[in-house]
Amino acid sequence: MELVKVLRNASMPDRTVILTTLNDAWAESGSVIDLFLGSFRIGKDTKKLLNHLVIVAMDEKAHSRCISIHPHCYFLSTAGVNFTAEKRFMTPDYLKPMWRRIEFLGKVLELGYNFVFTDADIMWFRDPFRHLNAADQLVIACDHYTGDANDHNNRANGGFNYVKANAITLEFYKYWYMARVLYPNSHDQTVFEIIKHDPAVNAMGLSIKYLDTAYFGGFCEPSKDMNKVSTMHANCCIGVENKLQDLQLVLDNWKNFTALSPEDKILKGTSKTSPWSAPDKCKS
Repeated sequence: MELVKVLRNASMPDRTVILTTLNDAWAESGSVIDLFLGSFRIGKDTKKLLNHLVIVAMDEKAHSRCISIHPHCYFLSTAGVNFTAEKRFMTPDYLKPMWRRIEFLGKVLELGYNFVFTDADIMWFRDPFRHLNAADQLVIACDHYTGDANDHNNRANGGFNYVKANAITLEFYKYWYMARVLYPNSHDQTVFEIIKHDPAVNAMGLSIKYLDTAYFGGFCEPSKDMNKVSTMHANCCIGVENKLQDLQLVLDNWKNFTALSPEDKILKGTSKTSPWSAPDKCKS
């Protein structure tokens, strides 16, 4: 009932919510969550979207911090599991919250809510909904984009996706969560890359579209034109300190860009050099 209440309060008129997850390691003052929320406040037409953002706290400390800085918080408790503190990439303690997240997102679909899921290490600079079609079933960001939104050779990144609540997407999320048993010790994103080719998924009738990194970029494949970019993800980067330093560079780059004249913004977009100072620490 608490989840229903939080989703209802944050929902857009079409029953769409924005979701992110948070644990204590990213919840400290001056940490990732502050940069994340700050990007909404300085982005173009993004501040209003904070009204529809639900922060899903994975531990009590993260939940306490959330309720002190944001109106829509939900505590996703898990018996016998401690999600506090940074988890080393691909360790069992790292994988558990990843799969708990997939299970939770399936529950959101079951309750009839569409969602945009976003990792908290993604900076929001423009309203991404202008690139999302309500008729689409599942739209997902990429670590590498081939140039074709329908090409399954795109390397998906589950850190940003839009999912329409219907019987097909709910079935897929249940199948995805079940597949963790078939591929033990695997990241949810790795399993997604496997099962998207599965005949069982094709039989569901699921349509998957991939987002162009020109608009939804990251450190794996940065957006090249700030006149286009909607989001920037600190993917291909391990370690909270590395992410913090490079995300701050990204925010500084954006602030400098928005201060330019319209003419200089156009010139910036046609430049052959990268508009970003990052990845820097994340290169290693």
